[in-house]
Amino acid sequence: MGVHLNLEVILVCLTLFTGIVLLYYFFAPKKDDESGEVPLLLDYSRSFFPILLIVIVVRSFVAEPFRIPSGSMIPTLEIGDFILVKKYAYGVRLPITYKKILDIGEPERGDVVVFRYPPDPKINYIKRLIGLPGDKIRWTADKKIIINDKPVIYENDGEYLTKDRIGRDINVSQLKEFLPVNNSANKSEENSVEHKLINFPGFSQAGEWQVPEGHYFMMGDNRDNSSDSRFWKFVPEQNLVGKASFVWMHWDWSDGGDGFKGSRIGASVD
Repeated sequence: MGVHLNLEVILVCLTLFTGIVLLYYFFAPKKDDESGEVPLLLDYSRSFFPILLIVIVVRSFVAEPFRIPSGSMIPTLEIGDFILVKKYAYGVRLPITYKKILDIGEPERGDVVVFRYPPDPKINYIKRLIGLPGDKIRWTADKKIIINDKPVIYENDGEYLTKDRIGRDINVSQLKEFLPVNNSANKSEENSVEHKLINFPGFSQAGEWQVPEGHYFMMGDNRDNSSDSRFWKFVPEQNLVGKASFVWMHWDWSDGGDGFKGSRIGASVD
C-alpha cells in the first residue's frame, strides 16, 4: 500500500506556521491606535491551530487510518478495507524524523504490521511479521515456513474464492497457520498465533534468510501474490509505523470492485 503525498510534512508545517503566527501576535508590542480588528491571518491561525495540533498528536502518537489497495494480505485484509493502525504499539516516535522517544512494546511474530517500504520509505506497506531479529527463516518449495529449524504447523481450512492474475474467479486452498510467538511450533500452546492464508496451485521458489539484529522478516498472507521480504529482504526497526487493529470501513471503488461492504466493518486484524 502506498502514500506518495507526504501528508505528515504538510500537517507539521501548517501547525508550526499557525503556532508561530499566534506567538508573534501574542508577544508583539501593542499600538495605542489599534482599531481592535483582528488581522485575517491571526483569525485563521486561532481557528486552525488547535485542530491541526490535535490531528498531529493523534495521527503521530495514537492511531492513523490506512486503506488497503492490493490483495497481498487476502484473506485477512481485502482490497478496499480501511484499517486503523495503532501508532504507539511499538513505541512513540516523533513525526517526520521517526525518532523513538518512548518504548512501549515490541513486535511479535504474527503481528500485522504497517511499515515504511525499505526500497522507498515514502510508501507504506502492510504485511505479517514472520521473523524476529536473529531468526533463521526457511521458505520451502511446497510453501511452508520453517523458523529456527522448527516447521510451522498448518491445517487445511477449505477453499477461498479469489481472482487470478488476469481477473478470473478461482478457488484456491485456504490454510490455518500457527506461528510460534516464542520459538515453539506447538499449536496447542497459548502463545501460538493462528491466522488464515491462501496458496495458489503449484510450487514456489525456496529460500533461506538470517534476520539481522534490528530488522524483521515480513510476508503477505496471499503467499503467491505478495511483494515481501522474500524479494527485498528485511525491514529495519526504525521503519515500523504501527500495528493493524481492525477494519473500520470497506469500500472498493476500483474497476470490478465490490463497492461498500458492511460485513467488513469491525473485523479484527489477526
